[in-house]
Amino acid sequence: MNTLRAHIDALDEQVIGLLAQRHALIARAAQIKKQIGLPARIDDRVEEVVANAGRHAALRGLDRTLIENIWRQLVEAAIAQEDRYLNGDRP
Repeated sequence: MNTLRAHIDALDEQVIGLLAQRHALIARAAQIKKQIGLPARIDDRVEEVVANAGRHAALRGLDRTLIENIWRQLVEAAIAQEDRYLNGDRP
């Protein structure tokens, strides 16, 4: 069990690293959106991102609904991050 737990912990660290990279990309997206006058929330894009995550999950044998729910939370957090930037509250 200890070895298995260590592998899980290592994967969790990698996932966090990927989320940090995503966070940085969202910050860049907010800068671009501000320059060209786009809002933080673009509903079609939200649905596209969630559908992509669900499709990738299903291809890997994961619960599509679970992953889509997680991704909706992730996307909502990204929109909030962009909103803060667009409203002048830079991270």
